[in-house]
Amino acid sequence: MADDKSFPEPPFEQQQETRPPGLTRDMNPRPDHGEETYRGSGRLEGKAAIITGADSGIGRAVAIAYAREGADVLISYLDEHEDAEETRRLVEQAGRKAVVVAGDISAPEHCRAIIQQAVQAFGKVDILVNNAAHQMTFDEIDEFSDEEWDYTFKTNIYAMFWLTKAAVPHMPKGAAIINTTSVQADTPSPNLLAYATTKGAIQNFTAGLAQMLAEKGIRVNCVAPGPIWTPLIPATMPMEKVKEFGKQVPMQRPGQPKELAPVYVMLASDEASYVSGATVAVTGGKPIL
Repeated sequence: MADDKSFPEPPFEQQQETRPPGLTRDMNPRPDHGEETYRGSGRLEGKAAIITGADSGIGRAVAIAYAREGADVLISYLDEHEDAEETRRLVEQAGRKAVVVAGDISAPEHCRAIIQQAVQAFGKVDILVNNAAHQMTFDEIDEFSDEEWDYTFKTNIYAMFWLTKAAVPHMPKGAAIINTTSVQADTPSPNLLAYATTKGAIQNFTAGLAQMLAEKGIRVNCVAPGPIWTPLIPATMPMEKVKEFGKQVPMQRPGQPKELAPVYVMLASDEASYVSGATVAVTGGKPIL
């Protein structure tokens, strides 16, 4: 039996989006980002945050939570303008400043531009959430093109380096960097070979960077989600896998984006002042090594 009947469970209706990263409006059921439920308590009051992939999914849930906790938010996204505008509306509805920046983070110059725009708007960067990712499903290694492999690495791990390198000079003592890894880092699925490989790299990047930046007073952690119901799922997986998505974990359902937001809030907050170099699992009961 699944754990909580208030959350959607598989089987889901067959659905597939035309291309990644997908759109929220095309999903059934619609993901829950905490629009109606997240209540802030001032834990990030006066802070300035950058969130990549903040148009939808985990990124939108984190943007909502950060705004309701008192932070201004730069919303970085690829080209899903409709979703990004909805995230902007929700951040501004919480009384915080929202900056929306479209573009491809697989390009180093765009990563540097994101940081520049945040500094121009906010004067500093207190929180950097490296969350955006690319994945595609392939059954055989010869189905991966060189371009696909390269794009996955540039989007998922190179961008973290470029963004972090540009942000650190503008981050005060007490700032936080939070990287989104995955359960795939520890238990890789063969048909997600490129994606899973980058997620393993993210964990090592996080662990090394936490040590490197400790003397600057900047904390670095990562969150390892399990199966989460976001537009990336129907946009990158076969319909038969989408139908049963999340069934494989002990809770027998995918997580909703809102179920990750409190972890990102905790790691960004001053209460987590001694937490650095950690990986926090949000996996529906599936252990990580």
